[in-house]
Amino acid sequence: MTLCFQLDPQALQDRDWQRTIIAMNGLEVKLSVKFTSREFSLKRMPSRKQTGVFGVKIAVVTKRERSKVPYVVRQCVEEIERRGMEEVGIYRVSGVATDIQALKAAFDVNNKDVSVMMSEMDVNAIAGTLKLYFHELPEPLFTEFCPNFTEGIALSDPVAKESCMLNLLLSLPEANLLTFLFLLDHLKRVAEKEAVNKMSLHNLATVFGSTLLRPSEKESKLPANPRQSITMTDSWSLEVMSQVQVLLYFLQLEAIPAPDSKRQSIPFSTEV
Repeated sequence: MTLCFQLDPQALQDRDWQRTIIAMNGLEVKLSVKFTSREFSLKRMPSRKQTGVFGVKIAVVTKRERSKVPYVVRQCVEEIERRGMEEVGIYRVSGVATDIQALKAAFDVNNKDVSVMMSEMDVNAIAGTLKLYFHELPEPLFTEFCPNFTEGIALSDPVAKESCMLNLLLSLPEANLLTFLFLLDHLKRVAEKEAVNKMSLHNLATVFGSTLLRPSEKESKLPANPRQSITMTDSWSLEVMSQVQVLLYFLQLEAIPAPDSKRQSIPFSTEV
């Protein structure tokens, strides 16, 4: 059953929550709705507390932890691979927002009980926490090279495309590169269970593409005014499609060669 109700145009101007009640088969469904512009919802906001994890540059976190891949990434991946690989719609299905925020707070203060908390939560909340971590990075995992990746994926010559994409990838800072390769291996393992979890490589690229490649505000080409013409919306949609294609390209590569110095450091398990 699909619920539909008409939004008040005034709600697009109001920053307050709009509350409504929908009658359905003798039941009353109470909804709270608030409009958030695309520009604000996609905006990367650096954390004011550099002692935390979320909203802090990945290199800062790995240096503090003396790790190659952030602890939050390793813990979430480990828990998902323990009990979420056959969950239908893993990474696509939203987790409970309060659980995700609770895990975010626990990781930010380095709560020693975070692993226990994770074991007691729905696996979709774990997946949501991992996505939120990458979403809240002050700069995308692919750094300022994001526009270069989207240009490279548009090359028609497959040899030139591979050379361009791999050179760009291996130009990333070490912490970003190792974290991406760690995540990439995990997502490939998730896709191996596609027959059960219904998450193909394309589905996973759609979920993570914009999260990993969305430029920071100063680099974004998104229109500042959400009421600009539909052509600007089309431009934004094309940008998102390109980001998805970039991630899909790497997901479909059988192997990613790397310099020996970095290859020796690449983690292929959660024991990092």
